[in-house]
Amino acid sequence: MAVARPMSLTLRFLLELCVLAALGYWGWQIGNTLPLKVAAALGAPLAAAVVWGLFVSPKARIEVPGAVRLIIEVAFFASAVLALVSVGQASLALALAVVYVLHRILLFAVDR
Repeated sequence: MAVARPMSLTLRFLLELCVLAALGYWGWQIGNTLPLKVAAALGAPLAAAVVWGLFVSPKARIEVPGAVRLIIEVAFFASAVLALVSVGQASLALALAVVYVLHRILLFAVDR
């Protein structure tokens, strides 16, 4: 189990990057003009990163109870899944959702 924790944290970081990429892709796809595409492609992941940094990251600036933290975390990942589905990338959305759920199961097992 000593190796499982670092692997889980690495997977978590990669999943976080996938969320930001998915939101950026979504933003680009929903924009009608180049300025809107750029604004949405940069704004959506930036907003998500701010929320993550404030409430969920290991160095979160605002401490919230565990249940609230989990709700924010699930909403963070669900936003990327829904964003991918909304732009016709259901397979990527499913892959992200499955890997996230497996990660949470692994994290639960490692933390026990």
